[in-house]
Amino acid sequence: MNETRRAILEALADGPVAGPDLATRLDISRAAVWKHVETLRAAGFDIESTEDGYALDGDRRSIDAFSAPAIEFGLEAPYEVEYHETIGSTNDRARTLAGRGASDQAVVADEQTGGRGRLEREWTAPSGGVWMSVCCRPTIPPARAPLYTLAAAVATTQAARDVGVDAAIKWPNDVIVPEADGGYRKLAGILTEMEGETDRVEWLVVGIGVNANIDPETLPVGATSLQAEVGTIDRRTFVQDVLERFHHQRSALGSVVDDWRELTATLGQRVRVDVGTASIVGEALDVTDAGALVLETEAGRRTVSAGDCEHLRPT
Repeated sequence: MNETRRAILEALADGPVAGPDLATRLDISRAAVWKHVETLRAAGFDIESTEDGYALDGDRRSIDAFSAPAIEFGLEAPYEVEYHETIGSTNDRARTLAGRGASDQAVVADEQTGGRGRLEREWTAPSGGVWMSVCCRPTIPPARAPLYTLAAAVATTQAARDVGVDAAIKWPNDVIVPEADGGYRKLAGILTEMEGETDRVEWLVVGIGVNANIDPETLPVGATSLQAEVGTIDRRTFVQDVLERFHHQRSALGSVVDDWRELTATLGQRVRVDVGTASIVGEALDVTDAGALVLETEAGRRTVSAGDCEHLRPT
């Protein structure tokens, strides 16, 4: 966010401030103050002109806006936000920005028209969801890159729980709402892409797609949304929560697996993992320090680094 606009919002968050006082405080002209205020209004901030000066309706956590400046305002994580009403794919855009040298960049959209999941599967991403991708440049070897997927799953699950949803993680990259009979409803998915060399990661993009304020009647079979579970949520504060929690997780990779274990619904389940054209069936015992799934099968213990995992209902 433009630093002058951020300073204006910080000042208005403490109460009404007259235009001339803002101009003096920020060492800019009164006309410049007016232009910045109009830009903030266009971004969705409800700034009123009162007898006492400009006044911001709402504090840092109750602003009724969903835009890049709104998400950045009050965000306690070092991300620059780029917002789109409609975009083909936030991951594609983040990959483009990464190729230009970007880091700590979040791309957020109201709607995706070309969203995708693992193995290039189509991902429905209508207006009202939370569709975002975060570009990072971690100083880690490629073998540790899967920890960023686990970190995003932990962050998304914690944010869902913060709004009242009994969410859990299905290995490796789905956030679900478990059902009493052993089934589940899918709430969110995560897609991590990267570029690098044998010994280092050049850049890494983590895509997070959450069915947020989406009518449950429009969702695919087996899916759910935050709206379906708890009603309409504030997407701005939800995105901030995910970004802040993801930043915390990526800054403490040594504890990511432990946090993941506490939130997963996979461990202890009988599962089927599809790896290419083969399927492995067994009990999910644990995950390794690199995020691989450890299974107890009829043929012995197996460790799977990647694959499509399905929980098998009890017989």
